[in-house]
Amino acid sequence: MSELISSPTRIHVLDPRLANQIAAGEVVERPSSVTKELIENAIDAGSQRIEVEIEQGGARLIKVRDDGIGIGEQDLPLALARHATSKINSLEDLEGVSSLGFRGEALASISSVSRLELISNAEEDPRQGWRVVAEGRGMEARVTPAPHPRGTSVAVRDLFFNTPARRKFLRTEKTEFAHVEEAFRRQALSRYDVAWVLRHNQKVVHQLPPGVTPAARERRIASLLGKNFIEHARYIEREAGGLRISGWVGLPTHSRSQADQQYFFVNGRVVRDRLVAHAVRQAYRDVLYNGRHPVFVLYLELDPDVVDVNVHPTKHEVRFRDGRMVHDFLYSSLHHCLASSKPAEEEQSTACGHEGEVAEVGAAGNTNEADVQTPTPRWQQQGMALSDSPERHPGAERVRRFMQGYQALHPDHEESLLTPQPSAPSINTSKATEVREVTQAMPEHDATTAPPLGFALGQLHGVYILAQNAQGLVLVDMHAAHERIVYERMKNQLAAADGIDTQPLLVPVSLAASRAEVATAESERDAIAQLGVELDVAGPETLLVRQLPALLAQADPETLIRQMLEELSRFGRTHQVEARIHELLSTMACHGSVRANRRLTIDEMNALLRDMERTERSDQCNHGRPTWTQMSMKALDRLFLRGQ
Repeated sequence: MSELISSPTRIHVLDPRLANQIAAGEVVERPSSVTKELIENAIDAGSQRIEVEIEQGGARLIKVRDDGIGIGEQDLPLALARHATSKINSLEDLEGVSSLGFRGEALASISSVSRLELISNAEEDPRQGWRVVAEGRGMEARVTPAPHPRGTSVAVRDLFFNTPARRKFLRTEKTEFAHVEEAFRRQALSRYDVAWVLRHNQKVVHQLPPGVTPAARERRIASLLGKNFIEHARYIEREAGGLRISGWVGLPTHSRSQADQQYFFVNGRVVRDRLVAHAVRQAYRDVLYNGRHPVFVLYLELDPDVVDVNVHPTKHEVRFRDGRMVHDFLYSSLHHCLASSKPAEEEQSTACGHEGEVAEVGAAGNTNEADVQTPTPRWQQQGMALSDSPERHPGAERVRRFMQGYQALHPDHEESLLTPQPSAPSINTSKATEVREVTQAMPEHDATTAPPLGFALGQLHGVYILAQNAQGLVLVDMHAAHERIVYERMKNQLAAADGIDTQPLLVPVSLAASRAEVATAESERDAIAQLGVELDVAGPETLLVRQLPALLAQADPETLIRQMLEELSRFGRTHQVEARIHELLSTMACHGSVRANRRLTIDEMNALLRDMERTERSDQCNHGRPTWTQMSMKALDRLFLRGQ
């Protein structure tokens, strides 16, 4: 080290190739980075069709072809030059940039670590095309004639061939192509009016036709993210204060273990922003289990002048001029959308099957016509028996066989099925096993409608209520359902009270804080006081906690205060106190709910189902606890066969 410091050095200008390779370290991380940059250039060129061809996960070839405006012969030498672009001319253009690319570094950086060839034609005559490559140590551009239709083709071969250290960090072909496909998926979701094609090793992976109608957009989302996504999502569209949000929001009952289906676009640009992530997290906070992540495809549109896209080399992050307003708009829009989700709407817009307490049942598809009674709904019958003829009640025989098989397979759970009313006859199986038939007098109800959760038939494993509605059978986790009911009632009672009950601390808690935290505590004193927290500044780096909400008197004040100050500093809002109180209410509701293996009567089960429906219809409930799942008759058969 001393030798390096003492050795004489002279300031010199880096040669163009080395400078471009250094820049490539920021822009070109892996083949998916190259794919993203080339696709963005194709979109900015006004293309209506973009084809992406990949070989060996992108390590051997990445080729993007479009039918855009093309590049003229006179501009081709600058196409591979550094800091050369046609998208901005002044600082004013940069402050309100609407194109995806504008730095003028991508092609120069890519060409320095690969063998890049660009062929383009700005004329209608396909014989007027030109090819440009950058060769030599000085990256001199060489232009030659090359026939090409109107548009541009960029071929990147042998990525990192001249930087072996970078090439060693590439993963397997499968992994690299997965990243390329994800980059392609994001861009395809950003522009529905463009036709897209993705090939890997000469095989078509995605072929997406253009379409701007709602149905066409949903078909593209289903093709890229799976039918489950669109079947368990609600469309949202809201506009206020110069901001407009639209897209699809996944219901809380359709969540994932990782955040791999979260797509957020700002003026058509896919971004990963902490402010946006926080707003979405807060909207789903009270309706998702710990460790679960929501799914969404959202598009935010606003004036380009109020958002700065020049904050990251790869343009993955943005900075809003009024971050607090954007955060509140996103939070309120998503919260309102989730809170307005009703069970009846979900049955119409989503497929059967939910994740959660009843995940072992599995997601069932839509019921077939043969599985759903259409002429005479079952709830119109008083005292319907499962032994009635199949002609009168289509599917009743399957239910009867399932219950017979269930007790035959699980003799230890004979008491799991509720004892019917005394007047109910018994059913004798071929094995001479006496199986009590589940019959009951159904409550009176409107003959034209059926409750979403149906009417109770029996109790399985002492945990699940087996009910029946218009679509088929429903399984309800009775403990989770009752817990949700109690939890929402406690929340409503707390909201109805005048403010938050507070409790002064007998001995104030002293916290060592940074100067930034102290400054936030002083500037947000009123907001902190409204949350029932009294926080005083005792010194340049000391805070005193004198009062907390009564429900959080036993909580760790240091962790709570630090998280509050962090959220107030970053987002201008904090939900830490509310979240902690709701967490406590959830624990109290869990301990105060009906326990598993408790025998319930038919009337008690029906009362629980009706309470659950009323809770999910209330404005305060976000329909977030997946306590029940719809099952078709085929799904019931699959469950029975799986047990065998």
